[in-house]
Amino acid sequence: MTAIDRTFWTDVLTFTADLAQHTGQQLLKDFAGDRATTEKDDGTLLTQSDTWADATLRQAIADRFPDHGLLSEEGNHDLPDRDWCWIIDPIDGTTNFSHGIPVWGISIGLLYRGWPVFGYLYYPPTQEACYGFWPGETGLDLEPGAFRNGRPIRTTSADPGPNQTFSFCTRSIERAPRPFCCKIRAIGSASYNLLTVATGSMVGAYELTPKAWDIAAVWPILQAAGATWISLEAYPPFPLTPGDSYGKRSNACLVVARADLGDFFRRAIGI
Repeated sequence: MTAIDRTFWTDVLTFTADLAQHTGQQLLKDFAGDRATTEKDDGTLLTQSDTWADATLRQAIADRFPDHGLLSEEGNHDLPDRDWCWIIDPIDGTTNFSHGIPVWGISIGLLYRGWPVFGYLYYPPTQEACYGFWPGETGLDLEPGAFRNGRPIRTTSADPGPNQTFSFCTRSIERAPRPFCCKIRAIGSASYNLLTVATGSMVGAYELTPKAWDIAAVWPILQAAGATWISLEAYPPFPLTPGDSYGKRSNACLVVARADLGDFFRRAIGI
């Protein structure tokens, strides 16, 4: 076990919560005003708010943790060779944001030797703050836990059925069979899509093309809440490798509330 002073984790949580709240306040003002967009090279949308939030988050992290590395959707895509590295998505759900749909959030994850061990997700329109700790395979002496607005969260024990919900992303929904065993939802934010499994709202979720910054913060929350992550790629999503670029690497995944539901949903969807 690698022992880390408990005050470190308290500082990390307090810092991240304050930073997300501060950033979210300005983004809410932007959301109520002009949301002009441009297209990035990959065809996805970018707003001035994305650019501002990215710079704000990166500067705050660099000032508070100067020895840590940083990877972000709107900035550096190469993982620095540092034990500790932050990975951020300033607005997860930019399309929703740009069209006035109030489902978007700030995603902040902390990696230790390539593994997500802490994640903080803040959704300003709904005032939801979710965070989690998960040591995984790092050897850190870290107590796992997943929380929403300070209260513990856990996956549902419900079986799939016509009154249960399952989340697809805007790309994977094209593969949803009709009829399907659950009510279908498509939310438009990768982190929130997956988070709904951790909060017990969904029995499962299928994301087709999430990037590392889409999943790094929600990973420890899902793990600590009891969810099962099934990678649909030939490679695992983590650990990330120093020096590798993650700008074009997708992490198709199926996340389910219980391990025994993995095969069930793979057959139901045909994946």
